[in-house]
Parts: sequence; structure tokens; C-alpha cells
Amino acid sequence: MKYRIEIKERILHFKSPAGTSRGVYNTRRSWFLELTSDSIPQRKGIGECAPLPALSCDDVEDYGSILREFCDGFERTGVIDYEGMRRYPSMLFGLETALAHFNTGSAMLFDTPFGRGEEGIPINGLVWMGTFEEMSARIEEKIRHGFGCIKLKIGSIDFDLEIELIRQIRGRFGKEDIELRVDANGAFTFEEAQKRLEMLARYDIHSIEQPIKAGQWDRMADLCRLSPLPIALDEELIGINDCNRKKELLDKIRPAYIILKPSLHGGMQGTREWVRLADMRGIGSWITSALESNVGLNAVAQLTADIYGWNISMPQGLGTGQLFTDNIPMPIEIRKDMLWCLKSL
Repeated sequence: MKYRIEIKERILHFKSPAGTSRGVYNTRRSWFLELTSDSIPQRKGIGECAPLPALSCDDVEDYGSILREFCDGFERTGVIDYEGMRRYPSMLFGLETALAHFNTGSAMLFDTPFGRGEEGIPINGLVWMGTFEEMSARIEEKIRHGFGCIKLKIGSIDFDLEIELIRQIRGRFGKEDIELRVDANGAFTFEEAQKRLEMLARYDIHSIEQPIKAGQWDRMADLCRLSPLPIALDEELIGINDCNRKKELLDKIRPAYIILKPSLHGGMQGTREWVRLADMRGIGSWITSALESNVGLNAVAQLTADIYGWNISMPQGLGTGQLFTDNIPMPIEIRKDMLWCLKSL
């Protein structure tokens, strides 16, 4: 089958600034692939390529031209060059999504209970960094909406104030009522992390993501071994695209969990490989979006349902579909603390 791919670049705008310890996002830049074929002229597949600035391993200056080269190669062969695209996970994820969408002719990329609209996927409520007052109000909003799992971005304001926020939540809700996760995005030094993990552990925290900057395998391994609360790796996995290197990282650090963003961690194929390797070692995992539009979010959710099967119990990080003022409509909807697929398009 002969394919054609058109690439369209687009800037999305956040409703409110999205703050992390690495900075604040006000806009989001994505490249959308539109895949068509004369063999089935009425059908097209849409995929999103959305690298995160200063974070994605494929956040490169000539992103658009490299993406065009890979798309040209796919047009010639009809086959995804997985080996060549290994270092470009956001491009790979977009091309995988476009092809899956084209092949199924539907936003249901995989035949799962979620894709058929029979089951929802549990998600966490995400609270972005901000002032004490802003974060407190956002926590209240998530609780009012019925979220049973809340994830707090920490590391930007005074740590004592962040502890106070957590203390207030735990003063009202026990761990049986609200699951609390925190994400430091590598904001702590190794010395700070040792003390702060002990303080956080007093409040029945489910896990902490990436307490120190990525690339410090020995120190991260020490933290995972000694920490009084479970540690999850996120940024640590970025750029680790070779299977043997993945095994080396997991065996060295031995985290409690890994957190996977397909556009950062190897596309669909790479995410499946990470989950398989983690499962073999008794390491838990969950999947999150990486601030994509609803096109990317739907693909991440469809993949999540296919990887973890029916009746998913672990809350996933898929609650980002309402972040933009100019998002792209897709048949997904948040109801309370679940993401649902409404219908196939």
C-alpha cells in the first residue's frame, strides 16, 4: 500500500500556566501527522509528535526536517523504521499512532473494553506547582471532583509549605480515602532528598517521582534502597532506548515503580518493552501523558488499556485533556476520577 503523510505544526495554549520545577509552560508545540492512501481514499490516520522542551531526548533544533525524513522513508517503504527512530521517541509515537488510526479507521486504536466504551481507566488528579494558596485551591478542586488519587508537583515553593499542604490533606483524609503521590521532577539534591523522604513518609505518601536529577544511578540506587517510601523513576528513563541499557538501569537502581510517557520513553513499542522488563523484575509501572493534545492523550490511553488489560486498578496519569483552550476534539471524557472512551470516530 502506498502512503502519503502531511505534517502540520500547531501551537496549543494552556488555560493556566503549567508549573514544574523545570519552569512554566504557557504554550505547547506539536507536529501532527495526517496519513492517507489512494488505496482507501476515504480513510486517514492522525498522530501527534510532541517533544517537551529541554526534556525530550529528541527536542532538537531541526525537529521538523528530521521528522519529514522519517515520514518520507515510511512513504517509500510502508514500514516504520524502528531502529532508525529509536532516538526519536516522540516522532515514533506520532507515526505509530497515525498508522494505528489509519489501520483501524477509528479512534479505538486497540480492541479493549476501554476502547469499546465498556470500562473507564482510573486517573490521578494532577495539582501543578504554584503558590501555597494556588496549590491549596487546586487540591480542594480535585477533591470536590471526586478524585481518589492526587498527584502534587513539588519542589518550587518552600518545602515546609509543601509539607503543610500535605499535612492538611492528611488531617482530613486518611490513605484509605485519598492516595497521595508527589513528583519532585529532580528538584532535590541527594542530601536534601534523604531528609525530605523521611518527612514525606510520615504522611502515608504512595510514592515520590524522581527525587533527584537523572543520571546519578549510584545515588538513586542508594535512595531506592534506603528510602522509607517508594521511589518511581520518570526522567531517569529518558534517552535509555536500548534494551540492554534498560535492563542495566532497572537492575542497578531497583526502583519501586517506573512511570512511562510513550512520547518520551520509546513510543508504543518502547513503552511495551519497559513494562515487560519491569514486570520481570517485580517493578510496578503506570503510564502518563506528556501534555499532548487530545490526539496524543487518546493514543496514550488506548495503549494503556491494551498493555494493562481489563479492569485497571492503578490510577494512571491521563487527566490532561482539559489543559488547553484550543484542544482537538476526541471521543474521550473524564467522569469523576475515570477516563472514558465515548465512541469510535
